[in-house]
Amino acid sequence: MHVVPLPALADNYIWMLHDDDGNALVVDPGDAAPVEAALSAHRLSLRGILLTHHHHDHIGGVVDLLRHHVVPVIAPHDGRIEHATRRVADGDAVAFDAPAAAFRVIAIPGHTSSHIAYLGEGLMLCGDTLFSMGCGRLFEGTPSQMLASLDRLAMLPDETLVCCAHEYTAANGRFAKTVEPANAALDSRLIDVARLREANQPTLPVTLATERKTNPFLRVDNDDVIAWCATHASDAGNRTARFAALRSAKDGFRG
Repeated sequence: MHVVPLPALADNYIWMLHDDDGNALVVDPGDAAPVEAALSAHRLSLRGILLTHHHHDHIGGVVDLLRHHVVPVIAPHDGRIEHATRRVADGDAVAFDAPAAAFRVIAIPGHTSSHIAYLGEGLMLCGDTLFSMGCGRLFEGTPSQMLASLDRLAMLPDETLVCCAHEYTAANGRFAKTVEPANAALDSRLIDVARLREANQPTLPVTLATERKTNPFLRVDNDDVIAWCATHASDAGNRTARFAALRSAKDGFRG
């Protein structure tokens, strides 16, 4: 299986998964044009569309794709997402014969109320819930919901590849550095990110092991993060309050 992030819109990635026999899946196609270009360039046939949540920059290309491709559209139970051929929820299985791929669905509310992720083939296709060195804004969920979702993702194997939907890594890293200025793993990741972006290369996917070492939103129980929270949270002894303090600070961060 080949895993390709297709740049789209301002800073989105549409994830394309394809085999060597010309079969492809796409995840969160906010724009049809990059998908059609990649299909043509690599002589691929689209076999399915997976959607994580309802935001337009994740579903905006579905209608145009369906004009040219008769394929299943897998989506969460959310009436704001049209054209789904199958609705899935926590614990459901999704499988394709070509390309041969199988995924488990998990509910990860927080960014939106119906957000889901697809786990399988060594991948975490997590939309806007977990970013590299960051997490999504809380548009519809609560801090406790989002923290629980991130906790679920953080329990996956170290080698799991995080395939999130935006190139926010550099900015997230600058914020993470303000929380853990002495984190050597974070310093190393920031060097790698700068090198990749200077070469106009994506910073994703990234292993979950790297995220656990560098992402403050996965490190709310780390001593240095707790120390930071002691000066920013009303109740630093409460892990949900620590997460909320991190998220609030990131919302206002302009570094």
